[in-house]
Parts: sequence; structure tokens; C-alpha cells
Amino acid sequence: MTRHVSRLKARAAAMAVAIALLLVPVVVAGADPPPWAFPVAEPGLSPSPDGGLPKRVPGSTLAYTQKQVDDNHSVPDWFPDEHPPMPAVVAHGNGDVVACAKCHLVSGLGHPESASLAALPAAYIVRQVDEFKSGARAGSNSMTRFAKAVSSDDLRASAAWFAALAPQPWVKVVEATSVPRSYVGEGNMRLPLAAGGTEPLGERIIELPQDPALARLRDPHAGFVSYVPRGSIARGETLVKTGGGGKTIPCAICHGVQLAGLAEVPAIAGRSPTYLFRQMFAIRDGSRKGAWIDLMRGVVAHLSDDEMISIAAYVASH
Repeated sequence: MTRHVSRLKARAAAMAVAIALLLVPVVVAGADPPPWAFPVAEPGLSPSPDGGLPKRVPGSTLAYTQKQVDDNHSVPDWFPDEHPPMPAVVAHGNGDVVACAKCHLVSGLGHPESASLAALPAAYIVRQVDEFKSGARAGSNSMTRFAKAVSSDDLRASAAWFAALAPQPWVKVVEATSVPRSYVGEGNMRLPLAAGGTEPLGERIIELPQDPALARLRDPHAGFVSYVPRGSIARGETLVKTGGGGKTIPCAICHGVQLAGLAEVPAIAGRSPTYLFRQMFAIRDGSRKGAWIDLMRGVVAHLSDDEMISIAAYVASH
């Protein structure tokens, strides 16, 4: 009982601090959305011819053509024994709703341009889709369209399925000053240029598949390398753990000591740093609204882009 009361007091204190932060005028740095965090496929791209030959991934006995992999209503299930049976909407979609696992994968881990849903609370997932539907959460025309078309039964079934999946190591965070040259391809996936070469990282996060060919095949075992600026993990640790001298509040107060979530507050540890930055940016600039977002906006209101990069780098590395 004493421990429970202590947690409630800590949560109340966190909310009080967040509300106090909301009352201070907001000064937003770098208000234009950085293109690296909001990837959009470059115009004029066309898929490389593959001859329609069957493709395989390591460890799987199955084979799919690239056309089958790219089918919006039939996801490649390379390892069907690794997850519970998928609801129809997750595997095939329904009408105007694309199969959920097309973007979020059969592992629920997703890609940096989408989101990791594995082990998120089902109620949280439902609420996010509802907020896409209402317009409170912006930033993805596709998700807004799907949210308006999905039935309540399909939404609840998919949310429960993703919530039951176990999170897995998926992102390797690497501090760097230069990164492979890249482009944004089909489906808004960032890929390394075939010609190779490097470019300065600067104050960005660049996430690339560990194996681009396997990522294009939606292999749920093929993770990502997340390049972040040198020193950003240590800077992020200070902000995450201490609040950075009043710039924000310690993340653990709401997201838990291990950043693994509390009740409907989502787990954030180990998720794509690009995705984490994108959400902080959208909350700070007001384009993401909804339940509890006003409190979170107070938390990020006074953070610069560089500070949010550092927080995302530290959180993703855990």
C-alpha cells in the first residue's frame, strides 16, 4: 500500500510540474519540420525490375515474389510460428484499410517511417487510431484514411493482437559524424544509395536498414542502425534522468524507471529514435493533440531540436 501511495504521489508531482511548464510562454526552436524526421519518397521513383522471381529470407522456408511482398492486402508472413494467429485486418486489411502488418510488420516492430506497436497497451493503440480519425493526431494521411475506414471490431482485434506481442531488440544506436549517403524510397523508407559514399550527419538522426534487401522484403528479423550525433546519448541521459535543470521533467516519472511504460502511458525504450523525435516535434508544434497530449506538450515545450534528438538517442539506446 505504501509503495502504491508513493507512486501516486510521484505521478501527481509529475503532472503538477507538467502543468506548471504549460503556463510558461513557449519558445519553439527550429519550428519547420526537419525533412529527415518526416521522410517522403522522392518523386519519379520506380521499383527495380526483379523478374518476378521468388525471394527468401534467412531462416524461413517460405518464398514470396516482390509483388506479393508489396501487396497491401496480403502481408508476407516469413515466420508464422513466431506470433499468434493474425486477425484478418492485420493480415489482409479490409476494403480501404491496408493490412496493418504491411507497415507495422508481423512482429509489430515496424520501420522508422511507421511505428513500433509491439506490447503497447491495447487501449493506447485504440485511442491513437481514434485521434487520427478525429484529426487530433495529424502527420499521416494514410493513417487518417485508415482510421476513418476501420470498423470498431477490427480496431479492437488488431490492438489486442499487437499489444500481446513481445518487444524485441530492433534498433542499434550508433554515434557518428558521417553516415552512408541515402535517399527516401517507396513507402517512405530510407535506403542507402547504391553508389555508396558518405555525408556529414550534422544534427540529424539517420536510420538505415542493416540489410536493405531484407527490409524491402519485410523481414521481421532485419533491424535498423540508427546514426545519432556524437555525444547525444550522454546529453540525452542528463535530460531524461534529471530534466536538464528545468528544461523538462525526468521521463521515468510517467514512463517508468526502465521507460517501459506505466498503465496506458506507452513504453518508449528501444523504439526508433526518428519516430520518438517526430512525436516530440509534433507535440511541441501543436500538430499532435489528444488525450494527455497537453501534459506532454508542457514537457517538450522548451526543448530545442538538438535536445529532442539527444533524448531520442538515449531512449532508443535502452
